[in-house]
Formats: sequence, C-alpha cells, structure tokens
Amino acid sequence: MTDTESGSAPVAMGRRERKKAATRQAIADAALRLFLERGYDDVGIREIADAADVSTTTLFKHFPVKEALVFDEDADQEARLLAAVRERPTGQSVPAALREHALRHRMATADSDPRFTAFFDLVNDTPALRDYVQAMWLRHTAALARVIAEESGLAADDPACTALAHFALEVPRAARGHADVREAVTRAFDLLETGWRALVPDA
Repeated sequence: MTDTESGSAPVAMGRRERKKAATRQAIADAALRLFLERGYDDVGIREIADAADVSTTTLFKHFPVKEALVFDEDADQEARLLAAVRERPTGQSVPAALREHALRHRMATADSDPRFTAFFDLVNDTPALRDYVQAMWLRHTAALARVIAEESGLAADDPACTALAHFALEVPRAARGHADVREAVTRAFDLLETGWRALVPDA
C-alpha cells in the first residue's frame, strides 16, 4: 500500500539524507567519467575523491571497495529481477520471463544509448569488474530461487529452483564473447526452458 492509498503523506527525504545521496552520486559520476576516459586500472581512489571534491575517507564510507564505484543499483536490480518472475504474463514460463528480463534490462539499453555501450565495454574489458559484477549478480540466487519456488508451487528448498536461479544468472557470462550475444542468451534460455518444462510443465 502506498502512502497516498493509506491516507498519509509521503515522507520526504530529509536534508541530511539528500546531501548524502548527492555526495554519493557525485562520487559515482566522477568515478565513471574517469574510468571511461582513462580505463579502470589507470585511475586511483584519490583522483576520484579529488574530482568529486570529497576526502578519501568520505568516498570509502559510500563505496567500501573500488569496484563498487561502478555498480550502484544492486538492490534495484534484485527487485526488478524478482518482479520479472512474479509479474510475468499469464501462461509465460519462469525461464521465459527471466530470458525477457535479461534481454530487456541487460542488453536493450546498451543498444539504445552509446553511454551504455561504453559502460559495458569497460566492464567486459576489465577482469576485476567482470569478476565483481558476476559475484554481485550471483548474490541474488537465493532470493530468486525462493520466488521461483513460490511461483511454481515447489518446496522452498527444492534444488531445482536453486539450479534454475543460478544458471539463469550465469547466462549473461556464458553469452559474453559471442558474435551475436542476443542469440547466445536466447539459446541458453532455450536449454533452461526445455529442462524446466520437463520438470514443472505448468510453471
């Protein structure tokens, strides 16, 4: 229920919270700009702090490791991922919903905006970032497995749900490097779809 529906006014972000959010965004923007200009490995933390006009101590309060400067939407990504399964159209399978999510949110934006292409090139060309984003992405496995179980009428600890979640989250990495990434993603999910349909025909 929203604040409007419950009859109460939405709670506005306080001045302190607004300042913290603005500082965090300034740091992230400065880091990404420098990384895109010079490469991730050639930019130091102090340079980023100077560009954002903050101390290195402040920077680390917002971003505990250098890699985190590039990825600032982990919670939002998980929410969108789970919603893709929960809110899928009637009759659409779980693997099909996850395939559409992968194609829509991880690839379509890159096709429509050169900045996203540059961002994905930065990640793909930097081993530390590739490893970090994969580890970050796989942290959603448990949450995704729970939702798959709920939507499929299976036990919460069913290993099939965990396996589907894990391999669905691995698909972008499996598709990396292929000449036609979209086709590679689709082919990988076709395999998951076939196995899932055999196990859970109505999910």
